[in-house]
Amino acid sequence: MATSPIFADDPTSPASTGPLLAELQAVGLSIEGAPGLPGRRGGAGPSDHRAVSVGDSTVMVPMRSNGRSPFRLRVLSADAAAPRALLLRDGVPAAEVALPAAPRFYALSTADGIPYSKIALLHAPRVLASTVMQSCVRYNDPDEACRFCAIGSSMTEGRTIARKTPAQLAEVAAAAVRLDGVEQLVLTTGTPATPDRGAAHLAACVAAIKAAVPELAIQVQCEPPDDFAWFERLREAGADTIGMHLEAVEPAVRAAVMPGKAEVPVERYLEAYAAAVRVFGRGQVSTYLIAGLGDRPESLIAMARTLAALGVYPFLVPFVPIAGTPMADAPPPPAAMMDALYREVGAIVRASGVTSARMKAGCGKCGACSALAAYEVAS
Repeated sequence: MATSPIFADDPTSPASTGPLLAELQAVGLSIEGAPGLPGRRGGAGPSDHRAVSVGDSTVMVPMRSNGRSPFRLRVLSADAAAPRALLLRDGVPAAEVALPAAPRFYALSTADGIPYSKIALLHAPRVLASTVMQSCVRYNDPDEACRFCAIGSSMTEGRTIARKTPAQLAEVAAAAVRLDGVEQLVLTTGTPATPDRGAAHLAACVAAIKAAVPELAIQVQCEPPDDFAWFERLREAGADTIGMHLEAVEPAVRAAVMPGKAEVPVERYLEAYAAAVRVFGRGQVSTYLIAGLGDRPESLIAMARTLAALGVYPFLVPFVPIAGTPMADAPPPPAAMMDALYREVGAIVRASGVTSARMKAGCGKCGACSALAAYEVAS
C-alpha cells in the first residue's frame, strides 16, 4: 500500500526513503506511541520489532521504551483491514505510514490444536517465515552462544513450538497463500549437532510445502553443512534460494560476539558460497552482514565487495539489541553510519547485478530488516 507524503520533499520517494528508513531502524520507534500494534518479540529473526510501511517499503522497526526514540506514531485510522498512522519525529510530521493488518491465517489452528502463528509468522505483507527448529546446539552454553541471539526466548514464553513438522508447515503455508496472498517463505533453523547443520529437516519441509503450494518461492537458511552435496539436495527438494549468515567478519569481533559460530572460519563460508552459487545461481545465495557488532565499516564494505563478486547478496542490516540477551544494552549503530554503509554496499550490489530485486525469495528479497534495497536504485 502506497502512503502519502507529508513534506514537499516526498519522504516516500526512492531518494528520501533510504535515509528515513535508516534512521528509523537506528533509533527505533517509541513504544509509548504505538500502543496495541501487532509486533514481533523474541525468537529468531526480527525481534522486539513492529512492521511499518513507508511508500512501497515495509521495514521492521525496533521498539524503544522510556522516550529513547524521537519517532512516535499517531494513529489516523484504526480500520483493521488497512490501519494508517502519522509518523512524527520530535512531534513534527515526517510521513504517513501504513501499519500491518492482522493476518487472517493467524485465526486458524492445526488439527491437533496448535495455533498457526506458532508455526509461522508474517514478516512483511507477502512474506511468511518460520524457524523450523527453535533450538541451537550453542544457545545454552555461555561460552559458545551468540551474544545477540534470542532464539530460545519465544519457546520460553510459549509463543512457538520446538520443531515444526513438514506437514504442519505445508498446512500453514497453504493457508497463508490462500488467505493472505503470501508469495514467499523463509525457512531458517537453529543449528543442531549434526553434520548437515539442519539441512536435512529443511529439505523435508521444503518438499512438503512445494507439494502443497508449488508456486510459493522458498529460501532456506542454515550454517554451511559439512557436505556441500546438501545444496543439490535442497535445490531438488524445491528450495529457490539459500542463506548462510556470516553476521560479523573480523576474526576478533566474531570470537567476541559469536564464539561458537566463529569456530567456522570465514574461509569456510566463502567456500560454501561458491559451491552454493554453482547450484542456485548468482544472486540466489545470500548472507547477513550485521553492522554495529564491532566490525569496522571498511571491513564490512570489503566483505560486501568479495561476496558480490562471488554472486552472493550481502544483506546489510543494523544490529538491534534484544531484551534478555548479553548485548541487550549495547548501542545500535548510528543512522549516519548506516546511511554511509548503505550507500557503499548499495553501489556494490548495483554494479555487480546481485540485487534484491533479482532474488527469488529470502530476507534480502523481503528487505524489511534493512534499508539496503532503497539504496540499490541509482539516485
